[in-house]
Amino acid sequence: MKHVVEMEWLSRHLEDPNVRIVDCRFQLGAPEEGFKAYLKDHIPGSFYFDLEKDLSSEVKEHGGRHPLPDVEELAGKLSAAGIDEHVTVIAYDDQGGPFASRMWWLLNYLGHSKAFVLNGTYSQWKEKGYHVTDKIPQLSIRNFEANIQSAFLIERSELMNKVRTKNQDYILLDSREEKRYLGIEEPVDKIAGHIPTARHFFWKDSLTANQKWKPVEEQSMRLGGLDKDKEIIVYCGSGVTACPNVLTLKEADFTNVRLYVGSWSDWITYEDYLVEAGR
Repeated sequence: MKHVVEMEWLSRHLEDPNVRIVDCRFQLGAPEEGFKAYLKDHIPGSFYFDLEKDLSSEVKEHGGRHPLPDVEELAGKLSAAGIDEHVTVIAYDDQGGPFASRMWWLLNYLGHSKAFVLNGTYSQWKEKGYHVTDKIPQLSIRNFEANIQSAFLIERSELMNKVRTKNQDYILLDSREEKRYLGIEEPVDKIAGHIPTARHFFWKDSLTANQKWKPVEEQSMRLGGLDKDKEIIVYCGSGVTACPNVLTLKEADFTNVRLYVGSWSDWITYEDYLVEAGR
């Protein structure tokens, strides 16, 4: 796999000075639990990055529930974690990869291609008997220089124009659970439904039953109905669980993939929002 690493590989590289590990554990609705879990134990050498404090910016009128973080602030935090262009970063969480994938996407957006997601959960790491610790790493600061890859994301205004004009050069994928996509149920946002033209593409279908990433061959079969010559735009509720789908598409050699970071929670904050329900 091009963007996913196995636990065996990471266990052999825990002492590698050019490998940095990022703990992204988080619980929506209980935002302090991830850091508490990190303090209890984590993979040796791991730095903790919080979804809402580090990998997102402050929630405002627009931008969604997990807006894009301030680039300079995030670059400073990456520097403090000893990350620069020479470092390979491995991100993990305990829920099959949504928060680790957010970290992976942000690093790629900032121009850092040496970013990977651990295959499997932290709980599985412990179950396999790999080392854990409660020690907070102390490493020398490096200089992370951001090189923004603006083509990796799409703004709401551009997406709205595509939807309104019924543009045929893109495919829009909704990564949420089917009930939310269909508009049957909306437990988080004020409006139910999906962005017109979107296809349902649940992010967890990238994973096996035991929360491992499906092999590339299986992913390619899942993606077989998508045209690689078209622009693929991915969204979810708040720009987090769309990231595993972005990673899956990249694994399957889709090159023109863009994330709508604000996603549904941003889309519906504008008076001109368009909505569909059902299929």
